[in-house]
Amino acid sequence: MLEDNEGFATEQHLEDWVIQKCDGWRDHFEANYSQRFDEYYRLWRGQWSAQDQARTSERSKIISPALQQAVESSVAELEEATFGRGKWFDIKDDYMDQSPEDIVMLRNHLEEDFKKNKVRKGVAECLINAAVFGTGIAEIVLEEEKEMAPATQPVMGGELQAIGVNVRDRTCVKLKPVMPQNFLIDPVATDIDSALGCAVDEFVSSHSVEMLQESGVYRDVDIVSATPDFDIEPDQDLTRYDEDKVRLTKYYGLVPRHLLEKAMKDDEAEDAEVVDFEDADKKDDSFYVEAVVVIANGGTLLKATENPYMMQDRPVVAFPWDVVPSRFWGRGVCEKGYNSQKALDAELRARIDALALTIHPMMAMDASRMPRGAKPSIQPGKTILTNGNPSEILQPFNFGQVNQITFAQAQALQTMVQTATGAIDSAGIAGSVNGDATAAGVSMSLGAIIKRHKRTLINFQESFIIPFVTKAAYRYMQFEPEMYPVADYKFHTSSSLGIIAREYEVTQLVQLLQTMSPDTPMYPKLVMSIIDNMNLSNREELIQTLEQANTPNPEAEQAAQQAAQQAQQAQLALQTAQAAALNGQAQESSARSSKLTAEAQAVPQELEIDRMKAVTSNLQVGDADDKEFEKRLAISAQLLKEREVAVKENSKPNPQATLPQGELPLWY
Repeated sequence: MLEDNEGFATEQHLEDWVIQKCDGWRDHFEANYSQRFDEYYRLWRGQWSAQDQARTSERSKIISPALQQAVESSVAELEEATFGRGKWFDIKDDYMDQSPEDIVMLRNHLEEDFKKNKVRKGVAECLINAAVFGTGIAEIVLEEEKEMAPATQPVMGGELQAIGVNVRDRTCVKLKPVMPQNFLIDPVATDIDSALGCAVDEFVSSHSVEMLQESGVYRDVDIVSATPDFDIEPDQDLTRYDEDKVRLTKYYGLVPRHLLEKAMKDDEAEDAEVVDFEDADKKDDSFYVEAVVVIANGGTLLKATENPYMMQDRPVVAFPWDVVPSRFWGRGVCEKGYNSQKALDAELRARIDALALTIHPMMAMDASRMPRGAKPSIQPGKTILTNGNPSEILQPFNFGQVNQITFAQAQALQTMVQTATGAIDSAGIAGSVNGDATAAGVSMSLGAIIKRHKRTLINFQESFIIPFVTKAAYRYMQFEPEMYPVADYKFHTSSSLGIIAREYEVTQLVQLLQTMSPDTPMYPKLVMSIIDNMNLSNREELIQTLEQANTPNPEAEQAAQQAAQQAQQAQLALQTAQAAALNGQAQESSARSSKLTAEAQAVPQELEIDRMKAVTSNLQVGDADDKEFEKRLAISAQLLKEREVAVKENSKPNPQATLPQGELPLWY
């Protein structure tokens, strides 16, 4: 606040205030990050530098591609996770809105415009910057373009058709990647929104600035060529072209209100109607105001205005590869594998230097016995003249053989790079030994790798993709209301796993599929999941074919229902027939039981008749015969009782008796 109060006294201008802030932020960046970022960039590009020498006598300049492979593998994994399924973002309506048709239109238009403006290419470049430097940064820019469409128009009363094009001006939203050396931010900030402001400081062509001046976007002021500055060049190893370029500083953030009003008043001084900014907007007494300020060559003000976007957001998105607590700049792949890469390079260069001494040994010579003017160099096919026996004059100076342990050390260092970065090379997955690995080891290694990529993917989605899609939609709805007539919206972006995770899931699904029968309901769902996780060119067609095959056919369903009804009727008829058969067997058994009962009742009568026959047969009249009659009568009565007892015993039911299947007992 003291600095701003001093600004009141010294009549400080807005461009001076902005440049002062940007210079302080650049000093902090160069003191803490610039040198490290340059080295990360060289290692990724495989460029040797004198500061890479481990010894003064080191001659080899080789750099191992281990870190390059780690960066490319990690970036490819995130690109596949984001763009592998075709649609890389989705937009869902809010809960209160019951008519999502406008959101569907918004999503379709955004997909078309993003494809037309090559947004995917810009996102891929931001991913590379994040992997190398630790943070991916992009600027959301608006450009006025002329959209041409073929058209026909009737001429000569409609007899002919003239073919031409319709041209209309429209606003396009583009994603512009920003290199770390070209981005300035408040050092105490952890993200774009929490900073006092941020700035994009870079060289641009002079004609691009002049075209914006002609269109009225920038002030019409004289601009000279910029002074060369090696620190903000995109590629510092190329030969620099210092002519016809302007250093443009675009500031997005908070500025003192009085400085902005003064700059805007100076800008409108030439107009006939001047706005009184001192009386305008008196209800807002805040000291700072969100603004957009563009400065050329560190001192020429080209644009100063309040934030023109309806949501008052800043047109910059950034995400860290891995979050460093309380810092804006993240931790990338190159930083993770930096130490292992440096040790690996030193090991390789030392081995190559040792091989050079071993394969091409030095030669010891007797100088007194060499011809005058002889050049003691060693090369294939060279003839060396000596004054005497060459074996006594020339002697090779051997250093021995290179130790084989260096190869194992280099392999171990390369494994350390993969472990530090979480990348997988083409030779195999991490955790394998000599090409062999157990299933448990492979699963554990892949699980850890996938989790690490998921963490980076979440940072990428939450801090980059979602804010970009949201801000791009805001821009289109504000500046292209005819094509984006949307007022109610809520965005939701989603992304799937990367290629490694998908292959791992496919393996697990295939193993699960082998344990199931094709007749189970889960079988077609597993097949669809396998196809959905595979990176096939005709994946969508296969999924559609499977869905059609699994969709029930109405005719087939009707036929199945009819067959089921017929089967049910046949079953019912069978049950009815079985019941009738059982009823008939029961009636037959009842009849047999009645017959046996009647027979049992007739037995005493027959016995009585037999007794009478036995008593009265062969008898004559007389006392002796009478006595014989009485004797026979007593015996027959005793026999009758015994037979009655036997009949009763035989007629009792036996519960333990086994009846033939399907027959009922007599007492049923």
